[in-house]
Formats: sequence, C-alpha cells, structure tokens
Amino acid sequence: MEQRNLTEDEVDLIDDDYEDSHLGERAKLAIAFADAFLGAQGPLDAELQQRVDGEFSPAELAELGIGLALFHGFSKMLIVSGCEPEDMPTTVLSAPGSKPA
Repeated sequence: MEQRNLTEDEVDLIDDDYEDSHLGERAKLAIAFADAFLGAQGPLDAELQQRVDGEFSPAELAELGIGLALFHGFSKMLIVSGCEPEDMPTTVLSAPGSKPA
C-alpha cells in the first residue's frame, strides 16, 4: 500500500466533525480507529472492525496500534510527571471496565 502523509490543510480538518470533512475515507477510518482505540471501552464494534479489516493490512493495523499506544503512554507520563504545559487542554476518560465518572 502506498504511504502518503497528510498535508497541513488536511491536519486542520481533524476535529470532532472530521467525518463530515473533505478528508479521504482511509484517513477518516484511521481516525475512527484511533478514537475507538484511545477510548478503550472494549473491543471495536463489529461494523468498525469489519471496515478496518477491509482497508488496512495486519501490518498496518499493528503499526497504527503500536503508534497510538506509544503516543498515549508518553502523554500519560507527561501528565504524571507534571511536565505538561499549563495551557494544554486535557480530556479525562475512565479506565477500561470502570464506570464512567
């Protein structure tokens, strides 16, 4: 599969309304996977899992998952160590399997 980086204009389209943006379907699917992965309230729903499996190879999914896990882990380390910028927006998510706050 050909690898292509996003342009700055495309990155600007990544927000809560990305599904309605002009991003390509593959990019939208990668973002949906990231949202589900980082939300971690259980496995992907069947419909998203089917779409992801149809679009990305196992190697691509491993790369996406490992990258997301690393970024997520390092962001947690930043917060725990108190090194985050004061003006950094934060989102609080419940731990997998716990009741939402």
